[in-house]
Amino acid sequence: MSGKDISSNEHSRVLKTYQEARLQNIENLRKLVVDAAATILQEEGPEAVTVRKVSQKMGCSTKIIYSLFVNKEGLAQQLYLDGCKLLANEFEGTPKAANPAQHLLHLGEAYWQFGQRYSSYYKLMFGGAFADFKPDEESMNGTATAMRQLLSVISNAQEQGLIPGQYGTESVVRIFWASLHGVIHLYIGGHLGDVQSAHAIYKQTLSLIVSSLFPDHST
Repeated sequence: MSGKDISSNEHSRVLKTYQEARLQNIENLRKLVVDAAATILQEEGPEAVTVRKVSQKMGCSTKIIYSLFVNKEGLAQQLYLDGCKLLANEFEGTPKAANPAQHLLHLGEAYWQFGQRYSSYYKLMFGGAFADFKPDEESMNGTATAMRQLLSVISNAQEQGLIPGQYGTESVVRIFWASLHGVIHLYIGGHLGDVQSAHAIYKQTLSLIVSSLFPDHST
């Protein structure tokens, strides 16, 4: 390597202060802890996620976990935000449809699939699996980001006059979401039989909601 190359590499090297390096190491450690907690969450369910169990999986003391997240609720918040990203990905991967009513049907089905594929995340986020955890402002912003596809479809349909305008966009989203969540929550509680029966009821509920939002659309 020539002297010119060495000089060029030295000039292009990005130097970090001790504080920057320390913060990066802490952030990397936080991510590893969240990954460990997420593994426990998916493999064993929300009730298995404890600071002690996460520390055992990480091979570190509980003191380190507490120093990074303060308490179990701080760790739950990070898992909640991870769940929001997973839900957003489910919605982003939903087939688009020119007809907004059909698009809503697709998004509704994606929500069901999220509840099935990531049932432990769903219970943590929307099922009250962590009794002491209440979503804070950051968590609620994560939820809003996850729901942006749903918000966009309903908002555009209202602007086109396809959905009656007596309700605000956020109200429509909440009605849509609450109705679908109710079916999933009843299924989780064992009130709707097996998964096939519950899914059939879910699809009927989804169809009725979309039909009520789009009076001229036949599902």
